[in-house]
Amino acid sequence: MKTLIKNATVVLPDNVVQTSVLIDGTQIADIDVAVGVEADIEIDATGKHLLPGVIDDQVHFREPGLTHKEDLKHASRACAKGGVTSFLEMPNTIPNTITQAELDAKLKLASTRSLVNYGFYIGATPENVDTLKHATRTPGIKIFIGSSTGNLLVDEQSALEKIFRDTTLTICAHCEDESTVRANAEKYADSTNVADHSNVRDHKAALIATQRAIALANEYEHPFHVLHVSTGIEVEQALKSRSKWITSEVCPHHLFFSVDDYERLGSLVKMNPSVKNTQDNKQLWQALLDGHIDIIATDHAPHTMDEKRKPYPECPSGLPAVENSLALLLNQVHQGNCTLSQVVSWMCSGPAKIWDIKNKGQIKVGFDADLTLVDLNLTQTIRNEDQETKCGWSPWDNESLTGWPVATWVMGHQVFSRESERSKFNDQELGKEIQFDH
Repeated sequence: MKTLIKNATVVLPDNVVQTSVLIDGTQIADIDVAVGVEADIEIDATGKHLLPGVIDDQVHFREPGLTHKEDLKHASRACAKGGVTSFLEMPNTIPNTITQAELDAKLKLASTRSLVNYGFYIGATPENVDTLKHATRTPGIKIFIGSSTGNLLVDEQSALEKIFRDTTLTICAHCEDESTVRANAEKYADSTNVADHSNVRDHKAALIATQRAIALANEYEHPFHVLHVSTGIEVEQALKSRSKWITSEVCPHHLFFSVDDYERLGSLVKMNPSVKNTQDNKQLWQALLDGHIDIIATDHAPHTMDEKRKPYPECPSGLPAVENSLALLLNQVHQGNCTLSQVVSWMCSGPAKIWDIKNKGQIKVGFDADLTLVDLNLTQTIRNEDQETKCGWSPWDNESLTGWPVATWVMGHQVFSRESERSKFNDQELGKEIQFDH
């Protein structure tokens, strides 16, 4: 099956040009296609931009074990609608993904349910270093230095050192210092104000854990990726002077929400790490522009609305974002705050490079045909009732954005199209297991 996408403005690795792209089977067969080339499907993309599919390297899709909140079918449809063609999912499902057998089982499950491409981290515990040393079919190792479930908490120095010293896969970590969080929690033990969540999980907790993990990565010369940077002080004191072993990311909620939003949104913006101040928003955005933070990921972590409406501190932390993350950034392009090429670097080619993902993240001959067509002039409003995610809500409900994905291809198959206000999916085609170059 050949698909010809004509007259699109295509974001290539080195420039942006109006041209055509030919898909043959699962791969990009040609760019700037000669006139007269025949294809089974021709799409006139005049006035629209063609991007590589987004790679979201941090999601919680809740399957197995917590499928009342989210599952692979709903989450992967949300991905397709949002222009996300590949995801890397975290290990804190039930059971935790801490053995090769559990990892293989999740891969098998996704092969029958996911509309987009998939990969799964293996989780670190204080006792499973031998498993981590020999793990296969995974992008890397996830460590929870604080804020864990099951037996995934690894905050003892000796256990952390062993993981950094004895393994080779890239490590990523949730960096919040557990002792600081616990001490703060005692101070606010009687609080029922959700805004105090940002006092419990404060700037100090984030900085201590980030510095601690970076120090180990540098000592053992081990590639390390800092997940969901939430504070400006982490940038100033840890990431501006980082070594070649360190990469980092930021999430939309830490770019666009602050403590000022608790009054309006309450527990809907209760996150780990917590949202911080408007000054942190500015510093994180500037760090992205300056290259001190490498990529954007969502940390998509849905809960039901009933769960989120529980009183503080019983309400869980986390929010859904994978469906709207690209549109949120395209809206920033519309406002003149960044360029389309920067968005592609942050959300497509950057994650592929960090996680050694083969043949994805760029529009390039021979690469997988994971693509999203976007309309930079389309304005639409996010509404809870339109969300594909199983939890059925968004913290950006009722917010209008300009710039939206209108079509998505996964491994050469069109899996989503936006027709006026209606979303159309092709559930007959499923994504593939992501291949890693390590």
